Amino acid sequence: MLEMLLSPLAQDPAYHAFADNRTLLGIPNFWNVVTSVPFFIVGAWGLMFLAKHPDTVSGLRSVWTVFFIGILVTMFGSGYYHLAPDNASLGWDRLAMVIGFMGLFALVIGEYLSKHWANRLLKPLLLVGAFSVWYWLSTEARGAGDLRPYAVVQFLPMVMVPLIILLRRGQSDLGPYFGLMIVFYAAAKIFEFYDETVFTAGELLSGHAIKHLLAALGAASLLAGLHRRARD
Repeated sequence: MLEMLLSPLAQDPAYHAFADNRTLLGIPNFWNVVTSVPFFIVGAWGLMFLAKHPDTVSGLRSVWTVFFIGILVTMFGSGYYHLAPDNASLGWDRLAMVIGFMGLFALVIGEYLSKHWANRLLKPLLLVGAFSVWYWLSTEARGAGDLRPYAVVQFLPMVMVPLIILLRRGQSDLGPYFGLMIVFYAAAKIFEFYDETVFTAGELLSGHAIKHLLAALGAASLLAGLHRRARD
């Protein structure tokens, strides 16, 4: 384990070999591309909601805005990547995702710990996230790819977000919606892992395509929570 942490971690080329590579309507990898569209829908809906109901996120509007922007642009990053999967296009996918990850991390800090620190940490978190993607791509270009910083950026919030919510439960009225988001995201990771198995079982959608839908539903869970807050 220690050796893995100390040694550079290159991107496995097999990562780009998704189970469903069908071309439909002239679009390669059709289902992995089009299942990215719900990210745009949720992100755009979230931004429109914030514009109409700014009081529901008082003190955290910038943080929530960044989160929904991250969800929205994930459609473009993911869609572009799945049209022609390789390291270069994956970089755009990951750059979009870190905006969402870091926005989520900051808004959990704001909802459960401190609005002041959420706003102060937002830009540094985004810079760290962008740096992790740039660092990976630059090391890949030199023939010694290293995913370790990006892995930290992706998985640290996955650990810290549930921990903060658990330890500070009751501090935010969005608790049940954060919980639902975590369930959807965990399910998404499971389907992603079993991409080929799911596709082989029914040959309808692959595990990766279903992962996109579940991840979008996770973000939509928080939007549903904001709608509930606006009604109350």
